[in-house]
Amino acid sequence: MTRQEFLDWPRKAVTLLGMSGVGKTHLANSLPKDNWFHYSGDYRIGTKYLSEPILDNIKRQAMQVKFLRDLLRSDSIYIANNVTVHNLEPVATFLGKLGNPELGGLPLDEFKRRQRLHALAEAAAMRDVADFIDKAHEIYGYDHFLNDAGGSIVELDDRAALQCLIDNTVILYLKVEPEMEEALIRRAISNPKPLYFREEFLDRKLAEYLQREGLA
Repeated sequence: MTRQEFLDWPRKAVTLLGMSGVGKTHLANSLPKDNWFHYSGDYRIGTKYLSEPILDNIKRQAMQVKFLRDLLRSDSIYIANNVTVHNLEPVATFLGKLGNPELGGLPLDEFKRRQRLHALAEAAAMRDVADFIDKAHEIYGYDHFLNDAGGSIVELDDRAALQCLIDNTVILYLKVEPEMEEALIRRAISNPKPLYFREEFLDRKLAEYLQREGLA
């Protein structure tokens, strides 16, 4: 597609790809809100496909507090997550960090289980894109559609999800310079966003870490 063809496209549909934190959501929010529908893959994941596991995780923690446990068991209170496009903390908290449970980490098997759930959720959210392109126009009256995809979509092993994006959107990859890449990595360590890691990659990097730290 040429520049002019894109400009002449009456109902534009774009997918943004790039490292977590590269600025996909910032760019999406910079577009005119009156005719661009912002579809956030992470928001869809948190409010539909991982909503119940997220709530179950929160309730498990709440049930350890007697005061809250009694109120929950008597249906005196309810718990809801507040995932928004700008607040993905409930999703990130559910995915957790691999490490010592006594320090707030997750055992390896549980971490991998949650990673698998996230992979399924991310693929499902991307397969929803075609329907949401139509909904954005027919229900809400938006001419253009922007898919703000998750930072780990390139790791998905789901051809149907990727083909949906290829068939229905123009895919733009936001590439970063090496200096910015290092900054994004540091930011991801201090404030991680929801990400999926392929199990073979995770196993390889974990083995390297244990060897390097003398823990193997």
